[in-house]
Amino acid sequence: MRDEGKMIEVYVKKMDDVWFGVACDDEENVYATMFASDENEALKGLLGSIPFDLPFQRPQKVSVFADRIMALLRDIYDGKDVSHGVRLATKHLSDYTRRVIAFVSLIPIGFVASYGGVAKAAGGGARAVGNVMASNPFAPVVPCHRIVSSDFTLGGYGGGLDAKLAFLKRERRGFSAEREIAVNGRKLRLFPVEFVLRKLEKSKS
Repeated sequence: MRDEGKMIEVYVKKMDDVWFGVACDDEENVYATMFASDENEALKGLLGSIPFDLPFQRPQKVSVFADRIMALLRDIYDGKDVSHGVRLATKHLSDYTRRVIAFVSLIPIGFVASYGGVAKAAGGGARAVGNVMASNPFAPVVPCHRIVSSDFTLGGYGGGLDAKLAFLKRERRGFSAEREIAVNGRKLRLFPVEFVLRKLEKSKS
């Protein structure tokens, strides 16, 4: 259903050789976030993620809110431990997509979860979780790069596996113990990023 009078504003900005982007409205609802190696790719990603039935524009001047969100994206990209409090606009997404996004959003920096683990918590199967992650409209705010295969190999990633590995290397915190998080009576098992990095190192030796 279309929100009458809603106009989505699309912004992109280059910081440290990476293009960051956000699609938001004047009520500070975020419909999509994106990072990419070039401007057109960032714009394409944003436009592909916003609701098809809402008009959009690209203002010449970046709003204060959009600038703050893009600075946040850069901090997340750089592996900084930040709490964002971003209001994600998700009502146009399916119930299942919203459920998966909610669980993945809870994975803290320094940890990963498996596709199967998220599926066990959110419902569905590992492949269904993979499909949601592949179309994640809120990268890297919703940290789909923290979802890996059950054997601690990388799995897939829309930005490419090199980018996913670089993310995880920046997010390593030296943790050694597994954790669990619980939401609505369901548990999601978390593993230190080091498990993934050690697996990759062993595969190369």
